[in-house]
Amino acid sequence: MKEFSTENIEQIEHYIDEQDSSAAIRELRDYHPADIAELFRHLNVRQAEWLFNLIDDNEKKADVLMELDEEDRKKLLENMDPEQIGAFIDLLDTDDAVDLIQELDKEDREEVIQHIDDMEQAGDIVDLLQYDEDTAGGLMGTELIEVNENMSMPECIAAMRRQAEELDDIYYVYVVDDDQRLKGVLPLKKMVTHPSVSRIKHVMESNPINVRTDTPIEDVAIDFEKYDLVAMPVVDSIGRLVGQITVDDVMDEVREQSERDYQLASGISSDVDAADSVWEQTKARLPWLLIGVVGGIVNSLILGGFEAQIAAVAVLAIFIPLIGGTGGNVGVQASAIVVQGLANGRLELKNAWGQIGREVVVALLNAIVISGAVLVYILLTQPHKYAVAAAVAASLFCVVIFATVFGTLVPLTLERLKINPALATGPFIQITNDVVGLMIYVSMATWLLRLLPM
Repeated sequence: MKEFSTENIEQIEHYIDEQDSSAAIRELRDYHPADIAELFRHLNVRQAEWLFNLIDDNEKKADVLMELDEEDRKKLLENMDPEQIGAFIDLLDTDDAVDLIQELDKEDREEVIQHIDDMEQAGDIVDLLQYDEDTAGGLMGTELIEVNENMSMPECIAAMRRQAEELDDIYYVYVVDDDQRLKGVLPLKKMVTHPSVSRIKHVMESNPINVRTDTPIEDVAIDFEKYDLVAMPVVDSIGRLVGQITVDDVMDEVREQSERDYQLASGISSDVDAADSVWEQTKARLPWLLIGVVGGIVNSLILGGFEAQIAAVAVLAIFIPLIGGTGGNVGVQASAIVVQGLANGRLELKNAWGQIGREVVVALLNAIVISGAVLVYILLTQPHKYAVAAAVAASLFCVVIFATVFGTLVPLTLERLKINPALATGPFIQITNDVVGLMIYVSMATWLLRLLPM
């Protein structure tokens, strides 16, 4: 397979402008659906739609559709009738089909499902739509190979051949009992080395790693990484095999989750990208900017309350950015460590106090070094400014301790409340630490200026 170069893209745009369908078809013929989807990102909706309709292989069209970004796919779907969408869904695996249907308006979903010719697949899709999309049930597909534990090897091979005709990929052969409960997996090697075995259950690998339909996607991803899996069976509440999740689906979900977390940590309240409209981007970015403005106003009110002290000792104002910046950095570092631990499963809420204890020790060490270094700097550059040096150093010490503990507690609290803890690595921590840090600084400075000589 090959990728589109700038010259290829320009040539295809020329074919579109000239409505030269035969040349455009020849150009697309040797490209992978993922590369064609990448090409569509360089085209406007009208160009992409014209080119999409030229693809004469419906399976390839369906694959291109699923490779597109969600927003680009929605734009194409808006101009398709339910019958056409249903025809594409007939060609997709159930997990992809469910993803596509979930992107439609609720009133359109039922009509599209009615146009799916394969009634068995339509039934599977209806069942899968009942699951939360952020769980294993919402991520799984129903395409898999299963055999009964009481089958002989010849019977097993015959059953596998029948089922394999409907599948694009085969990852594992799952073994179930008469009640459809998952009992094990059958390695292909056993089929070669035990061709005459009396029952599959005698050579299967029992107790395979599996997840329940209500398992959160984050936990599924952790298991895939932990056990180096390419696929994982999904069972219901009584252990019956209902589907499987493949590694490509998990990778897509992890990437999307990472993008959402990164945006949330950057102060973007909803999922947007560079291609979205000005209004969508503004709507996503403005809320936290306004909250930041409120934080700035609060800071100005705090400074206004101590205007006389700052005016009397103007040098105090020089160190305000140092206090705010240090508190923000320390808080973001602490929260990032906790969020990362929660995400990869190495930190659990039941071990929260241990993490808090470690962070307090780290905070004390950091506070001692930072405040000590600043104290020495001020005494060297501002001789005899003992009160100022003590106020800045003491404030930094307290701010580092507070920011670390606060940055640790907030994501743990959000996790307990079932709110995305990535929120704690963004503007929320920085704004709070700015306000609290400034309060600590002006209070500490006022108190020490009364006790120590200038």
